[in-house]
Amino acid sequence: MDTLKEIIYPEIEPGVISKEMIEKSYSEEGYKGEALRLHQLEPIRYEKITVLRLEFLNILRIDHLWMMPNLTKLGLNCNKIEVIEHIGMLTSLKELNLSFNYIEKIEHLDTLKNLEVLSLYNNLITDIEGFDALENLVIFSLGNNKIESLKGLERMRFLKKLSVFNMEGNPVCRTLGYPLVTYIAALLPDVKYYEYAYIEDSAREAGKQKFIRELREIEAAEEEEIRIRNHKAKELEGELRFSSSFVEYLNEHQLFESLWQNDEDGRVLIQIGGDSIDDLMSEYRSDFFDITQEIFNLGLVKFEERKKEIDLYMQSVKEGQMQIQKSGHKIIDEYVLVIDEAFKDAAHCLRQLETRSLKGEDEDSLESVALLEQFQTISLKFHEKTNDIWQTLMGDELHLYESIMESTAFFERNIQEMISKFVEQEQIFFAKIRDVAVHFSENLSELVQQYIGIKLATGLFNDVPEGLKICLEDKDALNNFVVGMKDHHVQKIDEREDRLVVRSKNFVTDLIKELQKNELERNRAKILEINSYIEQMTNNLLSLQGEIRQELLNKNIQFT
Repeated sequence: MDTLKEIIYPEIEPGVISKEMIEKSYSEEGYKGEALRLHQLEPIRYEKITVLRLEFLNILRIDHLWMMPNLTKLGLNCNKIEVIEHIGMLTSLKELNLSFNYIEKIEHLDTLKNLEVLSLYNNLITDIEGFDALENLVIFSLGNNKIESLKGLERMRFLKKLSVFNMEGNPVCRTLGYPLVTYIAALLPDVKYYEYAYIEDSAREAGKQKFIRELREIEAAEEEEIRIRNHKAKELEGELRFSSSFVEYLNEHQLFESLWQNDEDGRVLIQIGGDSIDDLMSEYRSDFFDITQEIFNLGLVKFEERKKEIDLYMQSVKEGQMQIQKSGHKIIDEYVLVIDEAFKDAAHCLRQLETRSLKGEDEDSLESVALLEQFQTISLKFHEKTNDIWQTLMGDELHLYESIMESTAFFERNIQEMISKFVEQEQIFFAKIRDVAVHFSENLSELVQQYIGIKLATGLFNDVPEGLKICLEDKDALNNFVVGMKDHHVQKIDEREDRLVVRSKNFVTDLIKELQKNELERNRAKILEINSYIEQMTNNLLSLQGEIRQELLNKNIQFT
């Protein structure tokens, strides 16, 4: 059963991109004649498709492009598309053409970080927006739309790679009272071409003078946004660092505050209020914070230690790879010098043999036999030298692979030991936090017991919190509240400890797997490269005779 046909339903959703559209476009793309016939015989592998043009196909909706995650160029121009949708997964996309459609809004492009060319020419777009994430955009066309305001145009100042821009043909261009290129030249200093014409320095200077006040306002707002962006970037960097240290959300009172979430028992107990409760809560919060700070600071210190160990390992591996690479280049250079001479000698022999053959001379003559023996000697030495080079390169690569794997095993032991010590130290702090939680519950229990005792002695029950009234009649109720609160707080602490322990141990496993995977892929690629090179050299020698024969035929040798 064809799953894709079931998903796409071309007969139910006319105008939606269909499997048939994709296959037809792919099968006809860039091929003619016999090449086209052979191309169409090959099975379509959607993940291999990098270029797709679906033009003049009456498409109403974009869909089902998830089949081609590696698209780099997508042409959907000259259709009836109304909404930019379902392209967020095309993160490899570099060129997107949506011109001559019915699109009203620029949207859903945030994930297309690699996009370099975007054409929205001749649509129904009214606002300049939706492009902030396209930091690699080089060419951007918004011409012939329905834009009536320049609001949002200043956002393009953040697109530092934008070099070519077009907005002519919009209503705003007819109401400005001056050429838009004058404003563009002043506003967007990185843009070199407007309406595909080079912006002269004189036009840029004239624009700066004309719009000096507007530019000052924009630059002031821009400075503030840059400050905010830098602040957010630092915050994100800090969060990533804390996460890599396994102590995220332990730098302030987050863990303490989480204790009271869904803690109904604890909330009932602290309802008695008063200075004693306030002092006890303050002490609990302070002691808790002091220990979490120790956990947090230790996490950061150990993170830096691990980072140094990882950097040292990576540097060692890189140096080993560079050393083998340099050695390999030297070996290849020496090999090429020898092989070039061998090819020249082989070509000389073969040229004489082919010349004699094309002239009809006897192949068993002494001269021909001598030339053939000479070529065979050269060929034998070539294969011996090539085999020696292959064994040397492969031996060096095997040695490098084994050395890196050995280093990785040693590194794994070191990093595992570092993590184990880190976890042991952190668990001591978590044990202290649990002691603080238990101590708090015991002290709170005494305060509530005193409170209940006073109420029972005085008979003044009106101001007793509703939840505590059951304790006036049931002596076990108070103990149940205290135990419930203590268990809840300890459980929250245990969960955070478990999270730290599990993530830190998984870190080692994941790191080593990634390092081994990367080295295995590098090793396989290198082996393939060596084999391909040797195969190419061997094929060059094998094809030499045919090339020489063709060369001689092309020179129109006169046979005797």
